[in-house]
Amino acid sequence: MLNYDRLFETIEELVLHHSPSGVEKEIDELLLKKFSALGVETWQDRAGNIIAKIPGESSNDADAIAITGHKDEIGAIVKSIDLEGCLSIRKLGGSFPWIYGEGVVDILGGKQTISGILSFGSRHVSHESPQKEQQEDVALRWENVWVETKLTPDELATAGVRPGSRVVVGKHRKKPIRLGDYIGSYTLDNKASVAILLALAEAIKQPAVDVYLVASAKEEVGAIGALYFTQNQPLDALIALEICPLSSEYPIQPGSEPVLLSQDSYGIYDEGLNRELQQAAEKAETGLQFAAISGFGSDASIAMKFGHVARAACLSFPTENTHGYEIAHLGAIANCIRILQTYCQMLRN
Repeated sequence: MLNYDRLFETIEELVLHHSPSGVEKEIDELLLKKFSALGVETWQDRAGNIIAKIPGESSNDADAIAITGHKDEIGAIVKSIDLEGCLSIRKLGGSFPWIYGEGVVDILGGKQTISGILSFGSRHVSHESPQKEQQEDVALRWENVWVETKLTPDELATAGVRPGSRVVVGKHRKKPIRLGDYIGSYTLDNKASVAILLALAEAIKQPAVDVYLVASAKEEVGAIGALYFTQNQPLDALIALEICPLSSEYPIQPGSEPVLLSQDSYGIYDEGLNRELQQAAEKAETGLQFAAISGFGSDASIAMKFGHVARAACLSFPTENTHGYEIAHLGAIANCIRILQTYCQMLRN
């Protein structure tokens, strides 16, 4: 059994490195260091993907496989700054202000990261104030909230804060918590999957075909990194690592069994590749759950929809509160590692 303590610590380290879509330098530096320390060939491409290559015995590029886990996270983006240094913000990826609540956020300026307060306004108001409507009648939207910085526009400009700057949950609020065999944290989507990639870089030895482990960029805003990679690298198959939403509408149970998807919002996955992953799970003596879900897309389904790969699959772990303060079983994350390590070994047979 994979050491849950070590897995938790790896995920924690990844979570505490900010990586809002398109501004991923903090996590990039860490991943380049970690993959290189494992002795695998590692580089960053022009789209921002961090790629680790484990060379195989076959020299045919078309036989290669890729496993992706996106390294970017959702958050907010600055739309405007008023004369009091108050930021108007809008969503970045599938984020909602009520998920984060009022509290500290980090604003990633071009020269300095500063703190602000995501604010919704006072509660002790009447119907004369717009905040009353949010208390009683309508959902909170990004247009209704703001970030207080208590800095002047000039001071913000000195820090490099401008329209387009990214805003994420404050680092001290992101520290994961251990709930027995479960982990609770912001940005398990998809830092836990990146932890799987690091474990695979350590575990996979001498595969039959080239294996690319791709910490993909800008997935939350359209799988931009994965589309660039798959456009330029011939592949036999692409497997995306993801969260799987726990909801009463899907036949998924929490716990240690990963989930293999058959369909999402972008289309169907390849049944032949899914069968191969089922065989790998059986060989690894690991249970699997199955689902067809909506309101979801992955590097793999998007790349296949656009014709960049012929075969794609999505292996995921059941997650509560997706795109919020997420909760997942460490065993499900660990079993994704076991299945994929076994799958890569099966390619030799």
